[in-house]
This record gives sequence, structure tokens and C-alpha cells, in this order.
Amino acid sequence: MNLADYYRALGLRESADFESVKGAYRRLARQYHPDINPGDEHAKERFIRITEAYREIVQVVHPSELSTSTGAVTKSDGAEAGRSQADQSESVEPLPKVRVNPDLSTEDQRLKQVFYEQLQTLFRQQRLPRAIALVEGLAQRIPRDPEVRQWQAITYQRWGRYLISQYQFSKAHIYLKKALATDPHNKSLWHEINRDLFQLDQTIAAFQAAAMEKSDQA
Repeated sequence: MNLADYYRALGLRESADFESVKGAYRRLARQYHPDINPGDEHAKERFIRITEAYREIVQVVHPSELSTSTGAVTKSDGAEAGRSQADQSESVEPLPKVRVNPDLSTEDQRLKQVFYEQLQTLFRQQRLPRAIALVEGLAQRIPRDPEVRQWQAITYQRWGRYLISQYQFSKAHIYLKKALATDPHNKSLWHEINRDLFQLDQTIAAFQAAAMEKSDQA
């Protein structure tokens, strides 16, 4: 999809300002939200498309709004369903630059540099399953390198955050826990992931409350 397609997905022209983009996204997100349409795969796919469209428009056309716009979808009771993927990627700890490890051979050090550059590209392209496969392969080749272990944990965290945005809560919890287990002494990452786990618990609770409310009304 190009930028014009993203605007069309929100029912807008390319000349639309940010307030129009945000308003159209929120209106459509409420209409197609999985909570409102349980079991409706068409609605779920539409919800994913409009969320992707909103994210891309904000990133490309209105990047200055990323710090003030969460892109959150609200239910009828006003509870937050979750942050947009764009916001999530902005707050994830970036990969550190490659440092020289004197315990590695020249070949392994060169391999680290190559893999680092490939990981950064995969992150930019949001190809997270491929990034996981890449960093796990590097960890098998260089198992005791603390820097590689840190990259692996950050990659698990990014995938966990993406899974939250796709409402795959069980898998998200697994990968966030894997991130903690992979690099348990990284205090900065520890705080980030514990915040992610708290957000995950809050989102699950909001979903359960909405389901109970709908069941009571039925």
C-alpha cells in the first residue's frame, strides 16, 4: 500500500489534516474494534488495516504528533485498549552500537557487525519474526557475548509489544518473559518490560470487563 491507499483506508483525501486523520481513525476503530465484533474476522482484518493506515500516515506525514498521540482505541466505557504500534516502537530501547569484544575472533566480531546492521534493517521494516530468527542464530554462534544477549532480549520485547497490538495476549506474555530471562541484569530493559507487562494486564482486564458487561446486557 502507498500513502494514498492509507488515506483511502480511513476514507480521507491526502490533503486531510492531522485532526481529520485522528478523528477518522478513532471513529472507524470504534466501529470495527474486536470487542464490538467478537468472532468477526472481517471486522478484525479491517481494524488491523485502519490501525496500520493511521500508523503509517502519522509516521510519514505527521511525525511531530507521535509524542502526543497514542493512537489508542477506546471502548464505550472510555478504557484504553492499547497503544499504537508506532508509539510502542518509539519507546523501545534501541540497539546499542557494536562494541569490540576482545574474547571474539576477528571473524565473529565481523559477523556481529553484519548481523547488527541486518537487525536494524529488519526493525525498520517491522519484520520481527525474521529478526528473532536472525538474533537467535547469532546467539547460538556467539553464546556468551553479553551484547548479543541484549539484542536478543530487545528483539523479544519488540515482538511481544507487537503481539499486544494484535490482541495475541498469551504469546505476548511469553515473549516479554523471554526477554526478561534472556537479559535479566539489564535494569533499563527490566523496567521497560515490567511496564509492558503491566500494560498487558490492564488491557486484558479491560477486555474481560467489556466482555462481562456485554454478557450482562445480553
